[in-house]
Amino acid sequence: MRFVSVSRKIVALLLLAGALAAGCGGSASGAGGTLTIGNIGWDENIAVSNLTKVLLEDELGYDNVELQLVENDPELLFAGVKDGELDAFQDVWLPNHTEFLARVEGDTELLEPWFRDTTRFSLAAPDYMGIDSIEEIPSTEAARIYGIEPGAVIMERLPNRVIPDYGLEQQLVASSTPAMLSEVDRMYRNEEPFIFVAWSPHWMNQEYDFTYLEDPKRSLGNLTELAEISTIVRQDLREDDPIAYAFMDALTLTEDQVNQLELEIRDAEDPAAGARRWIEDNRATAQPWISAAKRAQEG
Repeated sequence: MRFVSVSRKIVALLLLAGALAAGCGGSASGAGGTLTIGNIGWDENIAVSNLTKVLLEDELGYDNVELQLVENDPELLFAGVKDGELDAFQDVWLPNHTEFLARVEGDTELLEPWFRDTTRFSLAAPDYMGIDSIEEIPSTEAARIYGIEPGAVIMERLPNRVIPDYGLEQQLVASSTPAMLSEVDRMYRNEEPFIFVAWSPHWMNQEYDFTYLEDPKRSLGNLTELAEISTIVRQDLREDDPIAYAFMDALTLTEDQVNQLELEIRDAEDPAAGARRWIEDNRATAQPWISAAKRAQEG
């Protein structure tokens, strides 16, 4: 998915260290405990981490589950879990993050995938444009390709590989994911021709009818391959905090559940409120995770 290149590391490291200097990480177990979870700022990560925060605090007695934001920099998040500054990071995409995972092997634990469906990632076009391959883009009236944050690997491959390989003349527009989605919404409602970066799980898949474009020249490399989404935890979390460990290990979500959770969060006044609203309608889904954590609490 949005596999991000290494950039601005020194400033980000200082920010993360400063934010964690007060002793985050190394949580206590159960009631009255604290937990620090890394958050990369991607929609599925915002969704699953806020779901975890709300259930641990509301149902399992945690005083505080802090979501530490380190936008678009998985390297820092993997390093934070390795060093024990973060207890967990719940948005590990494999094989996309294989390089980062290899650097922390032996000092972290990778849990089983929490996403139970098939990921998707590519350039996309609204269905009303009637195309299904990147090689068809030149025949359309689309003037722009709407991308995401400049640090994402796809935003390096588009100008360096995809555009020259397919002879595309469309303007590539890099922006934040929210800004891109805002423009997608406007153009889609007006049925204008455009190309954009799309992925699943994401609420866009329920809001719009569009096609993930095939890449016959393999210019996007392994970015279009199926991925697993998992959680990485610090090596000693199972012993230090069996409740949080059991909860995150049990948590699983389908594509529809992730998309609905993201929509609730998008429409709420804050992410935690959206997560609570989703839980009200999906209590049966969440109960096995809570039960697993309570069994760990009982020893």
